[in-house]
Amino acid sequence: MKSIMITFDQAHYENIVATLDRLDCNGFTYLEQVMGQGTNGGEPHFGSHAWPSMNSAIITIVEDVQVDEVLAELKAIDNDRPQLGLRAFVWNIEKGI
Repeated sequence: MKSIMITFDQAHYENIVATLDRLDCNGFTYLEQVMGQGTNGGEPHFGSHAWPSMNSAIITIVEDVQVDEVLAELKAIDNDRPQLGLRAFVWNIEKGI
């Protein structure tokens, strides 16, 4: 199994959740407000007066065979509105309860 951590501008939330649902990634943890700054020239998302936008994050656990399809769909969302920012990272899941 793999964990996919998706960080994104809050404007992407509905598209990401709909994508995960369509791909049968039923369980996830949603972190509504996270702060950060992208490495590819993205503007900071700090929730401050100067940088008012915020990021969110979703962590989902999927079967290994789902990873490539999920990442491809997320990449399409990012490509559609690249100025907002969306990143996804995959980790191995060793154990769980």
